Amino acid sequence: MNSISPHTLRFLKKLAANNNRDWFLKNKHLYDESQANMIEFVDGLLVQLNKHDKISTGSAKRALYRIYADVRFHKNRAPYTARFAAHFGREKPFLRGGYNLVIKPGNSFVSCGFYGPNADDLKRIRQDISYNYEDWNKILKAKKFRTHFGTMQGEQVKTAPQGFAKDHPGIELLRYKQFYFRHHFTDKEVLAPDFLKKVNDSFRNIRPWFDYMSDVLTTDANGELIV
Repeated sequence: MNSISPHTLRFLKKLAANNNRDWFLKNKHLYDESQANMIEFVDGLLVQLNKHDKISTGSAKRALYRIYADVRFHKNRAPYTARFAAHFGREKPFLRGGYNLVIKPGNSFVSCGFYGPNADDLKRIRQDISYNYEDWNKILKAKKFRTHFGTMQGEQVKTAPQGFAKDHPGIELLRYKQFYFRHHFTDKEVLAPDFLKKVNDSFRNIRPWFDYMSDVLTTDANGELIV
């Protein structure tokens, strides 16, 4: 099974310590080798993902973010991002949410969820929470889910969103305006032969919530299909 090479983490560590154009150009062969390793790994992950979900991202080259940072409006920003990151979208309009993978020495993780829902989606999500907060709690507090991902993350309003009571029994969920989960991996785990399986298992574990959210975001409050 495809795996992350120790060379890839070494390259990222060196880039973090030498984040300038001269060093990068002199050592571009190190980047090329690491990029090739990531393409192979992500393509292998896509094969596994598509066995249990429908992914709209067709290849590793489309999934992987550029390593070149946008410095046009940030004069002091480092020119490169010392990490490899990939995003895997689910097939819309009926499947919502997405999967993310970040490989960075000392801070590698997967994350899944909704980072910037538009106003209509946010309203619909809160509407569902207000009516079905017990269903949300059942999913989010399931032992397997909680053990793997912990608690939901994301920005929250300080008190209660407009139109919702501060003493609503689901207020802790209603305060969220981002909805995502994250699971970190040590460098040792990243380099292990079973890392691809662990990442894929993480993505598989989020499916009950993604499936629930897809139902919410493709229907109105009466359960009528809106896409």
